[in-house]
Amino acid sequence: MFIAHLPAGYLLTSAIQTRTRNQSLSLLATGLVASVLPDADLLWFYLVDNRQHVHHAYVTHAPAFWIGLAAVAWITAKAARIAWAPLYIGVALANLLLHMALDSIASQIRWLWPLSDAEFGLFHIPAVHGWWVWNFVLHWTFLFEVALCAAALLLLARQIRRAPR
Repeated sequence: MFIAHLPAGYLLTSAIQTRTRNQSLSLLATGLVASVLPDADLLWFYLVDNRQHVHHAYVTHAPAFWIGLAAVAWITAKAARIAWAPLYIGVALANLLLHMALDSIASQIRWLWPLSDAEFGLFHIPAVHGWWVWNFVLHWTFLFEVALCAAALLLLARQIRRAPR
């Protein structure tokens, strides 16, 4: 997934906001940041690891890592009686898991880690083009990304039109 993590996060967070009747910008920002957060490992991938390992093999692309972190945050928030925190933690976790679900379409994610290093993905993208990016952009699965981007733009346009002036 190259271009649709943020738009997908916008769609998911907007749906949660509608359902919870919470239209705060901070909740939207939480969802948007979380929707791309697993890819922060690209900094390590390029600057430290020298592209030696597929970045989806790092812990930031392991669902159990984020579920564990969310559980600790939720327990801490409950103990501290921070009433608003569970919604924010839920939005963040939903977007983090969405990120990895989307990555599972055209790549591999270790959904069972740390119990197993098995990788799961729906489709294998063959390396047929010189520059690796073209292998993904020219594969039919990229149309799903385009559709997510279009849906997010349509929703944004609708929300802007309906916004009070």
